Amino acid sequence: MEQRRYFNRDLSWLYFNERVMEEAANPGVPLLERIRFLSIFSSNLDEFYRVRMPVLRALQKIGEKDTNAIDADERRGILNQARELINAQQERFGQILRQQLIPAFKDENIHLLYNEPFPDVVKDAVKEYFLSEVLAFLQPVKLDEDHFFFPENNKLYFVVNLLSDARKEEIFFLNIPSDELPRFFTLKADETTYIAFLDDIIRYNLDKVFSGAKINGCYSIKITRDAELDLMDEYPGDLSEEIDKQLKKRDFGLATRFLHQADIPLRTLQLITRRLDLQSANATAGGMYHNLKDFFGLPVKNSKLSFDDWKPVNRKGLSQLASDSRDMIIHTPYQSYHSVLRFFNEAAINPDVKEIYISLYRVASNSRIVNALISAAKNGKHVQVMVELKARFDEANNLKWAKKMKDAGVKIVYSVNALKVHAKIAVVKTLRNGRLVYSGLLATGNFNEATAKFYTDHVLFTCNRDLLREMELVFIFLSKRKKPADENLVEFKHLLVAQFNLQAKFIELIDREIAFAKAGKPASIILKMNNLEERVLIDKLYEASQAGVKIQMIVRSICCLVPGVKGMSENITIRRIVDRYLEHGRIFIFNNEGKPDVFLGSADWMNRNIYHRIEVCFPVYDEDIKREIIKIVALQLQDNVQAVALNQELQNVPLAKDKPEMQAQREIYRLLSGN
Repeated sequence: MEQRRYFNRDLSWLYFNERVMEEAANPGVPLLERIRFLSIFSSNLDEFYRVRMPVLRALQKIGEKDTNAIDADERRGILNQARELINAQQERFGQILRQQLIPAFKDENIHLLYNEPFPDVVKDAVKEYFLSEVLAFLQPVKLDEDHFFFPENNKLYFVVNLLSDARKEEIFFLNIPSDELPRFFTLKADETTYIAFLDDIIRYNLDKVFSGAKINGCYSIKITRDAELDLMDEYPGDLSEEIDKQLKKRDFGLATRFLHQADIPLRTLQLITRRLDLQSANATAGGMYHNLKDFFGLPVKNSKLSFDDWKPVNRKGLSQLASDSRDMIIHTPYQSYHSVLRFFNEAAINPDVKEIYISLYRVASNSRIVNALISAAKNGKHVQVMVELKARFDEANNLKWAKKMKDAGVKIVYSVNALKVHAKIAVVKTLRNGRLVYSGLLATGNFNEATAKFYTDHVLFTCNRDLLREMELVFIFLSKRKKPADENLVEFKHLLVAQFNLQAKFIELIDREIAFAKAGKPASIILKMNNLEERVLIDKLYEASQAGVKIQMIVRSICCLVPGVKGMSENITIRRIVDRYLEHGRIFIFNNEGKPDVFLGSADWMNRNIYHRIEVCFPVYDEDIKREIIKIVALQLQDNVQAVALNQELQNVPLAKDKPEMQAQREIYRLLSGN
C-alpha cells in the first residue's frame, strides 16, 4: 500500500482525545484527577460533534458527488472511520468508569450511585431535595401537534412515555436542569459519602411530576448542534450586534448528533426523529447519562485523591519596567500570574502611564485584567482593546466585556470577519522625562488569569524598542479593520506576523538548516505546538528531513505530519505530552550552527492560523531567557512517563523505560522553583 503523506486532521485529533482518556486508566494518577480526565474527554468529544462532524459530513458529500475531488477516497471513508473510533472510545470510557473508577471510589468510602437503585439510607433526603429544590425547575412538554418543542443544544432531557386511561401512549419531554442546579447531590451517612446524579433524583420522583399517570418508560437524550456562526467575510454593520444575533441562533443550528439511551423503544425513537427533524443527525445509542464533562465538578473534597499541590513560584522584579530593563519571562502555571495582573493594575493607576493597547482573544469570566483596563480608562488614560468576538464558545463572554469596556470609555476594536485576531500582545506607554517610553508583554497564551492556572504558557515582559515599535505597528494595522491586500503592506523585521511574514520567515529558517545539513554541518530543529496541519510547512519539514536535518517535535493534539518514514521523514520524531497541565506554549528552536534562534508565539501551524488569523510570534533575544527555554524543552524531550511517541499509524506509543523515569512537568516545576 502506498505510504500516506499526511494524517487526517480529525482522526489525529480523536487519537489525541484517546490519549486524554487513557490518563483516566492510569493508576499512577490520583483518583479524582482520573475522573476529571474522563470529563475532559467527554467535553472534547462534544466539541468535536459541534465543530468537526458537520465538516466531515460535508466532505463525505463532496467525495460522493465529485469522484475527481482531492483525496476523494479518503473523504468517503473518513466519516465512518471517525464513527468507529468514537464508538470504540466510548466503550472504553464506560469500562474505565465502571470497572476501575467507581470501585476505587468505594474503597475510599465514596459511593457514586451510577445506574443503580438508591440505597434506603438516601431515599428520604433525595425526596426532600427534589420537592424543595428540583421540582420548580422542571418543564414537561407533551409531544403532539399542539405543542412545539425544540431541544436546546447539548442540554439534557428525558423522554417519558405515559400510558393514558385509554391505553394510548403519550410522549413527554422533561428537562434535566443541570445548568441551574448542581449535577450531583451528596449525602454522608454511615461513614460513606453518597453521590447521586440529578438525573436519577428526577427519575426516582417522576410520579410527582406526572401525578396519577402510568409511567411506561423514561429515557435520556441529548442533541448536539453545529456551533459555527454564519458571518459574511465583509459584514458592513455593527459586528457586535451581528455576533449577538448569531449566538441566539446557535441553539437552532443543524443537529449533528442525536444521543439516546440504548433501550429506548424503536417506535419512540422513530417518532422523535421525525417530529424533531433529526434525520440527518448521527443517531448514537449511549448510556443513561450524558454530558459527563460534569465529572470535572464532582463534589469530592479529599486532597489525597488529587495531585499534590504545586504552589506557583513568584518571580520578582517584573512590574517596574524601565526603558533600560532587561527582558524577563514567566512560565505559567509553574510561576505566578500575579506578575501579569500587577503589570496591568499598576499601569491603570500610574499617573505617568498615558496609553495602553492590548489584544484579547479569550477573557476570564471575572477578568481582573479587563477590570484594570476599565479603571485605566476611567483614570483618563487612552485604552485601546482589540477584542476578538469570534473566539469559539467565548463569543458571549467577550461580547459582555466589550460592552462594559466601551461604556467605560475604552476604545474597542473588532477584527474583520475574514480574520480572527489570535495574537497575545500588549503595549503600555509611560511619560518619563518628557518622552513616551514603551513597555509590553508578548505571550503564547491568552491574557486570562483563569486558564493560566492550568495551561503551560510563556509571557515575555519587554522594553526592547525594536519589538515594541513593531507591536505598535500591529495595533495600528488592526485599528484600520482591513484584511491586508499586500503582505508587504507593513514590514516586520523582528516579529513574525501571520498575513505578513510569518510563514515565509519559518520557511527561511528551515531552509537555513537545510543548507547547513547539505554543507555537512550539524543541523537541527525543535518545534513545540498544539497543532500541525498546514501542508506548505509540513512539506518543508519533509524536505529538511531528507536533507539530513534532525527534527524533534512535541505536538499536543492534531498532527498531520507522518513521522519516521524512510525517504520522507526518517529524521523526524513526534511526541505528545498529557499531564496535569495542558501543554499550550508554542516554541520554535533553530540550531543555527550552535547559536540557536528561539521564537515563542501564538501561532500553531494550522491552515486557520497561517491563512485566516493575525498571529504574532516573537524572537527571544536575551541569552539567559533563551537558555532557560531550551532547558525546559530539553526536559520535555526527555519525558518517558507522560509523553508518548506518535507512530506511522497515528497511534500513541509508550516510550521505552530504558532510562530512569523522568516526568517533564514535575522537573520543570523543580527547575523554576529552585529545588
